[in-house]
Amino acid sequence: MGKFRFSIDRGGTFTDISAELPDGSHYVCKLLSEDTANYPDAPREGIRRILEQFLKKPFPKDEPVDASSIEWIRMGTTVATNALLERKGTPTLLLASEGLGDVLQIGDQSRRKIFDLKMRKASLIYDKVVEVQERVRLMGADRLEPLDPDNRVERVHTQEWVEVLRAPDMDALRGQLEAALREGIRSVAVVFMHSTAFPEHEQLVGRLCEEVGFENVSLSSSVMPMVKIVPRGQTTCVDAYLTPIIATYLKNFTAGFSEAIKNVDVAFMMSDGGLCPMEQFRGCRSILSGPAGGVVGYAATTWSDERRTPVIGFDMGGTSTDVSRFAGQYEHVYDSEVSGVTMQAPQLDITTVAAGGGSRLKFDAGMMHVGPESVGAEPGPVCYRKGGKHLAVTDANLVLGRILPEFFPHIFGESEDQPLDRTAALAAFQQLTDEINAYNAEHNPGETLTVERVAMGFVDVANASMCRPILSITEARGFSASNHILSCFGGAGGQHACAIARNLGMSQVFVHRYSGILSAYGLGLADVVIDNTVPLGVPYEEANAALFERELVKLEEAAGGELRKRGFEEGRIALHRFLNLRFKGHSTCIMTPRPPDGDYVRAFEREYLREFGFVPQGRALIVDDVRVRAVGCTEKVKQPELAATTAPHPTPVTTTRTYFGTEYLETNVYRLKEMGPGHTVKGPAIVIDDTSTVLVEPNCSAEISAHGNLTIEVGGAKKGVVSTALDTVNLAVFSNRFMSIAEQMGKTLQRTSISTNIKERLDFSCALFGPDGGLVANAPHLPVHLGAMQEAVRWQIRHLRREAREGGEAEEAAGAGGTAPPAPSAWDSWETVRGEGWREGEVIMSNHPDAGGSHLPDITVITPVFSGGNPVFYVASRGHHADIGGISPGSMPPFSRCLAEEGMSIRSFKLVRGGSFQEEAVAAMLSKPGTRDVATSEHALPISGTRNLSDNLADLKAQVAANQKGIGLVAELIAEYSLEVVQAYMTHVQNNAEYAVRCMLRNISRVQHLGEVDSVTAEDFMDDGSAIRLRLTIDRRDGTAEFDFTGTSPESYGNCNAPRAVTFSAIIYSLRCLVEDDIPLNQGCLNPISVVLPPNTLLSPSPTAAVVGGNVLTSQRVTDVVLMAFKAAACSQGCMNNLTFGDQSMGYYETIAGGAGAGPGWHGESAVHSHMTNTRITDAEILEKRYPVLLREFSVRRGSGGKGEWAGGDGIVRDIQFLRPLSVGILSERRSLAPLGLAGGGAGARGENYVVRAGGHVQFLGGKNTFMVARNDRIRILAPGGGAYGPPAEK
Repeated sequence: MGKFRFSIDRGGTFTDISAELPDGSHYVCKLLSEDTANYPDAPREGIRRILEQFLKKPFPKDEPVDASSIEWIRMGTTVATNALLERKGTPTLLLASEGLGDVLQIGDQSRRKIFDLKMRKASLIYDKVVEVQERVRLMGADRLEPLDPDNRVERVHTQEWVEVLRAPDMDALRGQLEAALREGIRSVAVVFMHSTAFPEHEQLVGRLCEEVGFENVSLSSSVMPMVKIVPRGQTTCVDAYLTPIIATYLKNFTAGFSEAIKNVDVAFMMSDGGLCPMEQFRGCRSILSGPAGGVVGYAATTWSDERRTPVIGFDMGGTSTDVSRFAGQYEHVYDSEVSGVTMQAPQLDITTVAAGGGSRLKFDAGMMHVGPESVGAEPGPVCYRKGGKHLAVTDANLVLGRILPEFFPHIFGESEDQPLDRTAALAAFQQLTDEINAYNAEHNPGETLTVERVAMGFVDVANASMCRPILSITEARGFSASNHILSCFGGAGGQHACAIARNLGMSQVFVHRYSGILSAYGLGLADVVIDNTVPLGVPYEEANAALFERELVKLEEAAGGELRKRGFEEGRIALHRFLNLRFKGHSTCIMTPRPPDGDYVRAFEREYLREFGFVPQGRALIVDDVRVRAVGCTEKVKQPELAATTAPHPTPVTTTRTYFGTEYLETNVYRLKEMGPGHTVKGPAIVIDDTSTVLVEPNCSAEISAHGNLTIEVGGAKKGVVSTALDTVNLAVFSNRFMSIAEQMGKTLQRTSISTNIKERLDFSCALFGPDGGLVANAPHLPVHLGAMQEAVRWQIRHLRREAREGGEAEEAAGAGGTAPPAPSAWDSWETVRGEGWREGEVIMSNHPDAGGSHLPDITVITPVFSGGNPVFYVASRGHHADIGGISPGSMPPFSRCLAEEGMSIRSFKLVRGGSFQEEAVAAMLSKPGTRDVATSEHALPISGTRNLSDNLADLKAQVAANQKGIGLVAELIAEYSLEVVQAYMTHVQNNAEYAVRCMLRNISRVQHLGEVDSVTAEDFMDDGSAIRLRLTIDRRDGTAEFDFTGTSPESYGNCNAPRAVTFSAIIYSLRCLVEDDIPLNQGCLNPISVVLPPNTLLSPSPTAAVVGGNVLTSQRVTDVVLMAFKAAACSQGCMNNLTFGDQSMGYYETIAGGAGAGPGWHGESAVHSHMTNTRITDAEILEKRYPVLLREFSVRRGSGGKGEWAGGDGIVRDIQFLRPLSVGILSERRSLAPLGLAGGGAGARGENYVVRAGGHVQFLGGKNTFMVARNDRIRILAPGGGAYGPPAEK
């Protein structure tokens, strides 16, 4: 007789157990994960119950469980994940290189939610930092001159030379470690710069930590030996934070069994889809432990080697939905974010959206919302009988008859033996329906919704939001979603599978017999995996072939030997080789498996072409890492078969009424266990198993396989007629669809671009516009682009229309704000002629501030969407190009006096004509130096053409591709609903945003005790004394506001002039931040607004004025002034701290974060990008590997935030040492005038810029400067802090 095999998924709400019994049959059960009144541990309790039931003998709860009849236990658990989410890990000490103790806190300096004025970053997971006085420098493959001839220099395994600048002082460190231990810290993460190349210092310090007595020591060079200190360091901290928690859980778990547990094979699922022995299960590999089992489960049961149809996994749980893709091999990622922590560890590529059975349903400002908040397991949805007050998706499915309480587990109520409460859910939905109908009576007369229509509407909205992540892993990566099978599992997935598949054009859905517990069942199908990596960072060339082979063989021998120790025979061990390849100068890597012909280059280029749409020519390949994944093939659970049946058709156990679309339909209900192989059911039908409910929708049919799995053929839906009249449900659906178009455009641009600025720093935006150029949807990319792009689109529409209407000439000359007629362009020979017209297939390129541009490096590419011969929508993408000429590398000159000094400027150029990309003409434009139109001295810097033409051309092509993606998606939407309906809902969505802004303005007027029509004022100053003055007049009667900037200083003879479009961006950003509801950002936000911008001022400069500082500096000041007028927040750092350096061979540009302003009820965030920018900063290790610099300090500037009841956020200190002569530029603000506090709060500290010469001589740079540095000179930048809110408390 065999033994029991248990596969267990311990989730956040439920614990699922799949047991293979000694006779080969299967049994499944589900328990609440937390039920301390009845049992201490759900997995052990489930095992106990099953053993007691099938061995027919008592297993007392208060005694250790006899494990002698158990063969193995495989478990996926969220214990570590929950500890990370709830910040309940082990007290941890971080040991970091000198000067870099705050690098992990700063991260990539971006904020997660761009419209959240609180700008909250995730809380830290370490309790204390000690900077160790150690440092090494990478010298590259060629041995360079050391900084000190007495320093130790040696060649490491990556074939690079390393200079040891300072070895750790072990005696000094010992005392610091002992002090931390006395404070109660028990775990240590050691993260030193370049430790993957030179691990010696980490190893020395790690041994000392063990000697001192820490119970866990995690070294970054061992935990994840890959380049990039921030993700590697955060991964190491996660490991240190969670591994002791896991160890404690495992100890307690095994303590609940008899001594026989030592003979049981206990393994845990890792995030990469492989099993590992219990004693090797660590924190950094555990985060996706639960979801990984589901991926293994659907991959093993849905994928067919014969058909080779790719599969989308759709795992819908209680709080979220996980989606993934399988096409014959597991798809892994190495960079991911969990709970605000960037992880660098092999993980299955799983995308999560906050929409699950427990997602909260809300109605705000006329819009239906599903999530992202969850009602949780306690108290849960209204129907859980636990006092829940908020409706959830589960309540909607219950009300619609898609979940049947009599067939659902009776585990609810105080006694945990009650069914779901449909009556309570109905009552709550009636209350919500009344609220919606009351709103409609005022704003949309004639539309009265029923409870069922409201519930169905929320289900439709949930389905639309769950389609978006599927599109991001298919369409956005070059795969067609419709060519996939949808493999549906998870407790809630069966109710949505047919609708999701239909929305995505999929024709087949696969539902495993155990879909409700597939994450548990999949554990029984998993293999043991050892995945090891060695960093290299060397060119892929013949000279290094022996190095690759040597390192791969070493990894294979180590991994294979480990598996053999665990009892795996040679025939059950598979070794898989990978090279992690990238193009030189890029950070985008592709983990390339060894192809059958051994040609890694061809395999890499083939995948690169599919993923990104092109292959850069003439660029060397770099091998960042070599990797071996060793798989020990385990004995799998057997898929049980259904008993044969002679009945030709299944017999329903009952019938019910289920709501579809707009009506109830009679629906047969079947029990899966009473059906036989080959049985088919036609929709509408409900198929119920012990752990899941599957809805077979009308015009779909399901067939039962021999193993009891369902294959559903999805037919076309009976399409309801959608009229142009506003429908509350369709409003939310169309809002999702419009936003999805902008998001997919952004994904396309990011993956097809080539420059660091766009691909890695994410300095771009994509958007959809209506036929009048009004913004319809803008993916949340960069705030400074938000309002500016619609100004650019509208300018082109006016400029290119075929027949100027009467008076058009005057309108064109005056402009929307009374500016003078456009001056002749430097590129007249290339620019389009006014009134030339815009033909289908033509694409416009523009960057001129007078034509809606922001600053010249931001090039906008605009394409019309034609239907019936007319442009009916427009799509546009704006990207920051690394260089477009001008007087300094990077096209961000601190001292430009006219536009020509900042690079190429063009109002309107047809980048694509007749389907042909005008490469020759655009190359000539970019390469031709501009001509000054202002008097200059004889010492003026020469104006150059672009210094990086190849990247310019590649990124422009990527922008065209992004627009083309948007055109295709708009065309699909029109084909599905008709042009009239799509344009009608464009207007409805804009009207909804307009309503939300009007409500916000009325509310602010009341809160600030203003009169019915009343004004407030605010002003602030640039460092040169230029004033920005605003009179904000709010009319509460109709919810409108006028932003009058009369009194603002004249145009500057410098570059802090802000184009009109930038001011509109600052206003629309501020308004969106002030609307607390989750509304789409579009033209509607500006409809209640009028703006007065006097011409030839700082905020409405002449066409030839220099503007580079206006986009990156003045935009921040305008935002501060607007938010001060609303009394919403104190001033943030008011700057982007633009740093450039380079020479004729290279150039580098970065923006540096600072302190955020505080507000009523919150402290300002520290070391974060605020307001008009959100770009990432280059990782410290990448910076030093690619550029001749050494990062001496990157820290939080403590104490620089303003003092007050709510303190301002602290700025940043960034200290960079240059290793060869270079030209350096700094363009910054808030160096003379501090960021203001609000409501009595103190100001933040001013910023400071210094150059520290090699001999120690310090020079103050002011806010804007260009200078030359010699070897070992340093620039030291102290970014401003944020202002405080409210007066400080009296001592």
